[in-house]
Amino acid sequence: MTEPVRLARRVVEITGCTRSEAERYVQGGWVTVDGVVVEAPQHPVTVENVALLPDARPDPAEPATMLLHKPAGYDPAAGTNPAEALLVPANRWADDPSGWRLLQRHFPRLQPAMPLPVEASGLMVFSQDGRVLQKLKQDGERIEQEFNVEVEGELAPYGWKRLTGGTTFQGWPVAPFRVSWQSEQRLRFAIKGVRPGLLEHLCAEVGLKATAVHRLRIGRVGLSKMPVGQWRYLPVLERF
Repeated sequence: MTEPVRLARRVVEITGCTRSEAERYVQGGWVTVDGVVVEAPQHPVTVENVALLPDARPDPAEPATMLLHKPAGYDPAAGTNPAEALLVPANRWADDPSGWRLLQRHFPRLQPAMPLPVEASGLMVFSQDGRVLQKLKQDGERIEQEFNVEVEGELAPYGWKRLTGGTTFQGWPVAPFRVSWQSEQRLRFAIKGVRPGLLEHLCAEVGLKATAVHRLRIGRVGLSKMPVGQWRYLPVLERF
């Protein structure tokens, strides 16, 4: 009876590549066992058919960063209704322009960055990449974000001048920002240093009640036309 061997070892046998290259082929999702992609180099095989996919490359496995169009009502991290639960293969945007191949190794150990409150919707970032997480943590206050805010009520007298003239929030000055009307019930903010409750506070200062907050953009990365509840990969060359 044939003794089982590690999948990476079988790849070495059939290709003549080095052990490290074999590991990268497997981890990169380029190896099939009886026609099914297997990403674990230690996976045991005996008489199964092991093959490389066309265009296979032994490149190092890159950590993934995913961009989610979060619906309102989902917890940004842990909670009873976590947004991370939407990050499954079935919810990948069909028009994802990143060119990334979908692999199972992209889904464990995702961490949220610059999270949205439960009641807000829009662009959220989840990443396995410590470099991305660290950048958004360190530079988050300096990265401009864009929001649509649905509002009710009447703008107070001289309210527009007050709104655009600067204010404070929780005892701290609010960084200069841009705001414009998109419709009679919608404001668009381009603003830095966003903290929970800031946009609602700015609206309340001028007699308006914010009823919905929707993030469109973080730095240079936007939602584009991605539908609610779907996600896409962040391409390696796309920067916040």
